[in-house]
Amino acid sequence: MTVLKPIMFVGTASDVGKSIINTGFCRIFKQDGFNPAPFKAQNMSLNSYATPDGLEIGRAQAVQAEACGIDCHTDMNPVLLKPSSEKSSQIVLNGKPAGNQSAYDYFMGNNKQELFKEVIAAYDRLSQKYNPVVMEGAGSISELNLKHRDITNMRMALYANADTYLVADIDRGGVFASIYGTIALLPPEEKALIKGVIINKFRGDSRLFEDGRKKIEELCGIPVVGVVPYSKGLDIEQEDSVALQQKQFRQKEGRVNVVVVLLKRLSNYTDFSALERDDRVHLFYSHDPSEIAKADIIILPGSKNTIADLIDIRNSEVAQVIVSAFYQNKTVIGICGGYQMMGLTVNDPLHIEGEIETMPGLGLLPVHTTLTAEKITRQCQFRYKARHELCEGYEIHMGISETEQNKPLTSSLSGQTDGYWLSDLCWGSYIHGILDNKIVIDDLLSRYLSHAHTLSDFIDTKTYKEQQYDQLAQHLRTHIDIAYIYQQLQS
Repeated sequence: MTVLKPIMFVGTASDVGKSIINTGFCRIFKQDGFNPAPFKAQNMSLNSYATPDGLEIGRAQAVQAEACGIDCHTDMNPVLLKPSSEKSSQIVLNGKPAGNQSAYDYFMGNNKQELFKEVIAAYDRLSQKYNPVVMEGAGSISELNLKHRDITNMRMALYANADTYLVADIDRGGVFASIYGTIALLPPEEKALIKGVIINKFRGDSRLFEDGRKKIEELCGIPVVGVVPYSKGLDIEQEDSVALQQKQFRQKEGRVNVVVVLLKRLSNYTDFSALERDDRVHLFYSHDPSEIAKADIIILPGSKNTIADLIDIRNSEVAQVIVSAFYQNKTVIGICGGYQMMGLTVNDPLHIEGEIETMPGLGLLPVHTTLTAEKITRQCQFRYKARHELCEGYEIHMGISETEQNKPLTSSLSGQTDGYWLSDLCWGSYIHGILDNKIVIDDLLSRYLSHAHTLSDFIDTKTYKEQQYDQLAQHLRTHIDIAYIYQQLQS
């Protein structure tokens, strides 16, 4: 097999589509007979995933590993920052929590030499096993005030000697200035690594941008290797909660209205992807008590800071609406942090989340939660409500929930139980991805559907994702000069 150089996709800004482009190339290299693996030195996201060996990485790299057809590993994302407040984050190093730090201390306190050593060690291990390593940057590569402390972008590209492609989002405007300015601010050794520019999220006929392509090439001296149209048909999981801004809709007639309570510190919103694409369901996110009250089903999602989000929903009257919905025999369920909130108390004796040691829950489930220093991260197979079908999911949480009443929602093959089942209308679970399983979705929706509408053209999550990765790869092959990229990678 031909050995390819590493390739890296960097951006003019955040949310320009680097992760999606990276995912597409992971699938392209797999389709073409190579053995690729993703890599992002440092990720900042509340959307994380458990690796097969029980560690934690950013969700985007887990998705990219799926596109590569391999298991995810912490070497693919050695540093993960999980914001716990507006000013601080939990640092996850090589899959394990390594403490909390303020944003100022993390980004300004030192040049992160020790972290960079961990990052390059992870990259070296990957590069010895996979061909090629498909690398991703973070934010803009020309943030001059942070550049000398950067461990993610061009510092990493230089170490790996990676062919680097600059991704720009034309949909947000200012594409000429953002590309030209980004490249102009690079020192010569970094600019030499930039092999091309990819214009992303183009709306309309890309042939209309031919003059624009030529002007960028003249200004920057770097080829534009692709103009990728915006595609509504593709459904690839994204790491950033920015995507939630497009999902805050109101009720819809003729469907089961499911609301996910929009917590300030909501984590793992990809738990609801399967519900969102179910044609029986209208799923939306909201923090408006009046909108939440109208929904058929209310879901309390995961949270990076359960106590802080519990205080927020009490202060905003959302908690009162949820409790009222419960007594009106509507469906109320919770996942992870949402499950903890539904109990009697949330206790934090070690001050994991802050100064408050005990907070009353919503009182819907007879469970008491104690936050712990040890984070539980694991993939799991389980049976839902003691049914025969085997389901899959994963856990990521710092806390143990206990009850005197033995009414678990799920049980694993080894006999380990999870969650609490009060009734078909009210339950909680620590398992992320529990709603990716058809048996769970059908059970959740059953009372809201007539017999004629109980069946759905449900495509299991794994099959659906594989279809989406293949469609994304074809989309990029159509609009990017793949031959040029292969030529550069082999030179």
